[in-house]
Amino acid sequence: MKIDKNKVVSVNYHLTGKLDQEPEELIEQTSNEEPFVFLFGAGGMLEDFEKNMAGKQAGDAFDFHIKAGKAYGDHNSDYVAEIPKEAFHVEGKFDAERVKEGEELPMLDSEGHQMQGMVVEVGDKHVVMDFNHPLAGYDLHFVGSVLEIRDATAEELEHGHVHGPHGHHH
Repeated sequence: MKIDKNKVVSVNYHLTGKLDQEPEELIEQTSNEEPFVFLFGAGGMLEDFEKNMAGKQAGDAFDFHIKAGKAYGDHNSDYVAEIPKEAFHVEGKFDAERVKEGEELPMLDSEGHQMQGMVVEVGDKHVVMDFNHPLAGYDLHFVGSVLEIRDATAEELEHGHVHGPHGHHH
């Protein structure tokens, strides 16, 4: 069976990423025991990831790169914002326990949509937050193998994601 639309695919991979001229760094590593499982063609994966996986069979190896612009985009300075510290007050006091450099926090935009932001800096009057995807700016490098391919169930197709082991549970 080949990887094609509406197939559930299990892969084991080693993902590294590279920012500009920096050396590659490990981003994620799966294993045969804890593979990455996804529904091919459901729109949940990077387009270039699926292009590189299409047609492969169980046992096939893969090794490919995806440039930042085709992955999670280039880092955009417009998505970095200074937010007044008062926005992080709980019962009149700044929440220093949760709001610290390196923490990812849920925030609401001006239209009430939830988004994640990374605290970059906590200043005297402002908190600098980065709302870029954590992998924005990274060129990605996937190396791995296809472990298993199966037909998706009707329920998985209806929900648009994998159920069961290593998948989504309701």
